[in-house]
Amino acid sequence: MKTIASASLPAHVQQTRYDRQQLRSRIVHFGFGAFHRAHQALLTDRVLNAKGGDWGICEISLFSGDVLMSQLRAQDHLFTVMEKGADGNQPIVVGAVHECLNAKLDSLAAIIEKFCEPQVAIVSLTITEKGYCIDPATGKLDLNNARIIHDLETPCEPHSAPGILVEALHRRRERGLSPFTVLSCDNIPDNGHVVKNAVLGMAQKRSAELAEWISTHVSFPGTMVDRIVPAATEASLAEITQELGVEDPCAISCEPFIQWVVEDNFVAGRPEWEVAGVQMVQDVLPWEQMKLRMLNGSHSFLAYLGYLAGYAHVSDCMQDASFRTAARRLMLDEQAPTLRITDVDLTAYANSLIDRFANPALQHRTWQIAMDGSQKLPQRMLEGIRVHLERGSAWPLLALGVAGWIRYVSGVDDSGNAIDVRDPLSDKIRAIVDASSNDERVNALLTLNEIFGQDLPQSPLFVDAVNQAYQRIAQRGARQAVIETLNI
Repeated sequence: MKTIASASLPAHVQQTRYDRQQLRSRIVHFGFGAFHRAHQALLTDRVLNAKGGDWGICEISLFSGDVLMSQLRAQDHLFTVMEKGADGNQPIVVGAVHECLNAKLDSLAAIIEKFCEPQVAIVSLTITEKGYCIDPATGKLDLNNARIIHDLETPCEPHSAPGILVEALHRRRERGLSPFTVLSCDNIPDNGHVVKNAVLGMAQKRSAELAEWISTHVSFPGTMVDRIVPAATEASLAEITQELGVEDPCAISCEPFIQWVVEDNFVAGRPEWEVAGVQMVQDVLPWEQMKLRMLNGSHSFLAYLGYLAGYAHVSDCMQDASFRTAARRLMLDEQAPTLRITDVDLTAYANSLIDRFANPALQHRTWQIAMDGSQKLPQRMLEGIRVHLERGSAWPLLALGVAGWIRYVSGVDDSGNAIDVRDPLSDKIRAIVDASSNDERVNALLTLNEIFGQDLPQSPLFVDAVNQAYQRIAQRGARQAVIETLNI
């Protein structure tokens, strides 16, 4: 059977222009998901196309992903990224990945040894918030996490990302090998410090000397990542097959826009990502805050309220003038004033986000964006609300966004249809929902300190604003609540 590695592809498909035989596994990456394929792997491929070199990527997955990696191997680790714009599609074959390992296909021992190869300079991660095994209440390693407990008892056979990183760094230290840079590419606040806290927390439990060595010699740069990459569907894969003339089960579609801002702190070198337009900076946090609040905050707002109102995709929400106006006003009137970034035209940024959200080619599902809200709300909405509470400024749309989440996780949309709520706290949320009446719902869910902290539930202004917004949704529906809130 022909694959993209053996088929003659159409002329408009962008293909690799470098010698893939020269690639070495200098980057080892945790998490061969959709976003990584359309972002870090693609940008590294662009550097190789421009400059050549040996910066190859070895993909790692632990206890899932074996089918996807088998498919990847069958097509010589090539895969397609199709950029979908309002004016047409651009398929790109990515060749930066040249190796992959999976615990089901290979062995855990082989995976750990891959991190110990001398040429490995960067270990990058896209494993979502859950993968770092951090206690959200403390920001430290969750010592009650089942995988962390396992890894501390059997450190030579770790099952968690922090456990594998620490075991690999322990072996490199014992063998006299140089350390590597640990590069989180997940869309979480201060991601460099998150992974550093996880790794050092694990190392401290093993050896104070090991923790000190890691703290001194390993770098954990922060990053800001931005590209809308919907999950693959049968329809999106069929569309890519039509473009290529051959099936690619590893393919992914995305928007044309791409941005990566990276703290330039690498202990063992890095690709010349600047060649691909990556912004190498000294401080990522202002960029990250801007993106999390303006893009991700408005995305979540549209996801919860749009889904409740019956809109399956973000682009559907943007066809509704009220939702479109609300998203832009949320960005500029309520989120932008809370930021500390300078020398960026935030109005132009907001306008570009509205255009990106309205892209009809993407079909980004509101249900997908709504997933894992308990881990997204704090940085996307609640931190901005805290700024407003401190200043005494208005935040009616943020209140509606939080109320939208509460209504969404209550499990029924405005038409009475059941919602498939996916969240790490879903069992706890469901228990609270089942035990509370509609009038009690907001106060009941605000008891989740891992989301709202101790301060917000004790703020009468916060509790009252979210309760009022929730009642507007419950009584009149999400769309009418959006319209009424715009008139406040």
